[in-house]
Amino acid sequence: MKAIVQDRFGPPERLRLAGIDPPGIGPGEVLIRVHAAALNPYDWHMLRGDPYIARLMGGTGLTRPRSRVAGIDAAGRVEAAGAGVRGLRPGQDVLGFCPGAFAEYARTRADLVVPMPDGLSFEHAAALPMAATTALRGIRDVGQVQAGQQVLVNGAVGGVGSYAVQIAATLGATVTGVCGPRNQDLVRSLGAAHVVDCTAGDFTGTTTRYDVILDNVGNRPLRHLRRVLTPAGSLVLNAGGTPGHLIGAIGPMLRLAAVWSTPGPAAPPRPAHPPGPRRTRRRHRPHRRGQAPPRHRPDLPPDRCPARAEPAGRRPHPRQDRHHRRLIADHAPSAARGNSGSPMRAAR
Repeated sequence: MKAIVQDRFGPPERLRLAGIDPPGIGPGEVLIRVHAAALNPYDWHMLRGDPYIARLMGGTGLTRPRSRVAGIDAAGRVEAAGAGVRGLRPGQDVLGFCPGAFAEYARTRADLVVPMPDGLSFEHAAALPMAATTALRGIRDVGQVQAGQQVLVNGAVGGVGSYAVQIAATLGATVTGVCGPRNQDLVRSLGAAHVVDCTAGDFTGTTTRYDVILDNVGNRPLRHLRRVLTPAGSLVLNAGGTPGHLIGAIGPMLRLAAVWSTPGPAAPPRPAHPPGPRRTRRRHRPHRRGQAPPRHRPDLPPDRCPARAEPAGRRPHPRQDRHHRRLIADHAPSAARGNSGSPMRAAR
């Protein structure tokens, strides 16, 4: 089959058209005849092996690409299905995540593709997987947008932003989209109630406060984004690094942590999990032989009863305090990373 391959990291000139063997499939996998594939920033990073720290983590390959054929978003037709595959059959049109999509055929797990809706072209379907699932994850799952909330999408006409505006509006939120002057009508047509011209002003300099901000651009200082959040607002970061950087998206994450740890209008830090005793070996050591375990004694005050004593300095769970902000960094869809990893989050 024909495929676009690369044998070394570097610029697009490293890519070439070559003939290679079609991939084989195993149990739970399907072979897709690719009709259309989409390009994403993810592919840019894979092409250049960037950030360099990803090579050490095994995500891209150390000195050369781990996979010769790039591409992840695709739409096509099921050519064959492996043992144990249910819900998909040969001849069925599908869209989804197909590693090695820049080829005539691609192999993928059956749970990473879904049947194509009627009336959708292969070209339009191929543009959906990464951008749409990233937007859905950022708005619904991570941002937890609810009806009646104020939501701002910075970068409202990009792949992720255009889907995010539609998803937030469908969930009943009042959406503000930030874009250039040429695309304001488009953003309104997607469901935005308000549009901010990014060339005419700074949305962080207004008095409007937002419950959720999805930042796809990363062109505003974190301190400025922080001040336009409501006391219980959430900032979802989707702008992660640029090619040629050593650590890529880790840099913005570190700056995010530094900004959120400085004194300011935000509430003091709260634990991201329910409070409780420190999980140390000594605290969980079984009682000694012949010694009865501690029991609740109503005749003793709480500080003298081991079963009732509260840890010193215990703070309420963040869900008991409405005035906390959340910072979430979500830089790549879990399916593209090959795992079901969760975003980094810090309750504030």
